[in-house]
Amino acid sequence: MRDLRISFPCLILTLVLLCFACTDDRETLAAIGENDSTAFMRSRGISTLISDSGILRYKLVAEEWDIYNNTHPSSWKFMKGLLMERFDESFHIDLHVQADTAYLHEQRLWELRGRVVIRNIEGTLFRTEELFWDMNEHQMWNTKYMKITTTDEELEGTDFRSNEQMTDYYVSNSIGAFPVDKVEKESEEALKDTAAAIAATESAVPDKTTKNKKKS
Repeated sequence: MRDLRISFPCLILTLVLLCFACTDDRETLAAIGENDSTAFMRSRGISTLISDSGILRYKLVAEEWDIYNNTHPSSWKFMKGLLMERFDESFHIDLHVQADTAYLHEQRLWELRGRVVIRNIEGTLFRTEELFWDMNEHQMWNTKYMKITTTDEELEGTDFRSNEQMTDYYVSNSIGAFPVDKVEKESEEALKDTAAAIAATESAVPDKTTKNKKKS
């Protein structure tokens, strides 16, 4: 496949060209008249690799892909699901994105809906029903329920905000669920700290007790 020096927000022509080169024989591509209210272009069975500045950066897999360039704003629609993988400079997958439905507005703002699952390079899983990704601002966010699962703990909440790598994030109204062994260890450490503080306090108090003298 030829190396195309492009940025991701300008991929309409690139994707059209690469669809012919990177999909299997099941793919069909149909151009629809500009005056139609339906998609200007529809493609099925998409499996596309995208280069950015000479480096392979993205893989898109979708059962169906519609381009609406006569709408305001223009948009792409993946109504039957989307799988996206992003690669780092060493060709390792640093972001894995799945959604039941996906929209790309003005070639910069992703809107992911349905069962949205994202895994970052650290293996952390993010599950939600809605997520927005602004590729110009390099930010992701939502106001829906979000569940975050790491190797050590789980976090649930709403009003999610994150960087584009999903490595620096926060969740409001969060509730944490931690492994039992971790909770027990923290509880034991807290008890030890409390006992040590009590012992230190008692040792600092002067002994004011006196012995009763036996009367003769």
